[in-house]
Amino acid sequence: MKISSRKITLISCVAAIYAVLTILLGDLSYAGIQIRISEALMILCLLRKEYCLSLTLGCVIANLFSPLPLDILFGSLATAIAGILMYLLGNNGRNEKLYIAIIASLFPVITNALIVSAELYFFMSYPFWVSVLQISVGEFISCAILGNILLFSIRKNKAFYRTLMFIK
Repeated sequence: MKISSRKITLISCVAAIYAVLTILLGDLSYAGIQIRISEALMILCLLRKEYCLSLTLGCVIANLFSPLPLDILFGSLATAIAGILMYLLGNNGRNEKLYIAIIASLFPVITNALIVSAELYFFMSYPFWVSVLQISVGEFISCAILGNILLFSIRKNKAFYRTLMFIK
């Protein structure tokens, strides 16, 4: 499979933006009620499968700075699963219905709430359902609200949308 340098560059840039945003906003990104602003980028998984890789990679890099080393595995796994589910639901950017974007934006909320809460419960003895609530609130703000605002803005800017879709 041949991949263009343009794709590699765009994938790398999105991964870097995710990682840098997460690390720079560390107090928000790694707290009990975490609102990872970078998670809004998860909505890009609706557009192209390459962004599933990009955002998972960005998450791995960001989680290298997490106070919980197991986040590298579990947080990144939750991101990968959510990204793949979003891509499958979005049908490679061909389905532009609003309700699809809203439903898809709930995948990171659910996967992170369940997987990261299980991590915190089994390895840190945090109360499972309290963690589920805290994580889902932050993810909902990041993915469902900010992510859909981002997607709406991207779709309004045709030139930027074409760039993100790898269209020349």
